[in-house]
Amino acid sequence: MITFFKKYSMNHQLDILAIEANILKVLKDIYDPEIPVNIYDLGLIYEVDVENDGKTIVKMTLTAPNCPMADKLLNEVEERVGTVEGVSEVIINLTFDPPWDKSMMSDEAMLELGFL
Repeated sequence: MITFFKKYSMNHQLDILAIEANILKVLKDIYDPEIPVNIYDLGLIYEVDVENDGKTIVKMTLTAPNCPMADKLLNEVEERVGTVEGVSEVIINLTFDPPWDKSMMSDEAMLELGFL
């Protein structure tokens, strides 16, 4: 199998990195409605992929599959990420594989919640 790679200028690659950095800033400003920690430090964001056309795919989870605030949180992620300059479309891929557990939290989140 042959895979073809598109060549992009260094500026284009830097633009993608800048978009990703701005998305991470936005995600760190979105808080779980039931836990006073942002969703990034909680470990709810598994992957952020910005494609060359600005289409952005966010792979994320929730603290529990039956989270009563799921719709609100997913809508907020979609809306807020969509405001980042350079993002043309946002697709949220919700997954529970692997299931979330507290070991996915950052040290900052663990400290905030009294686990450290």
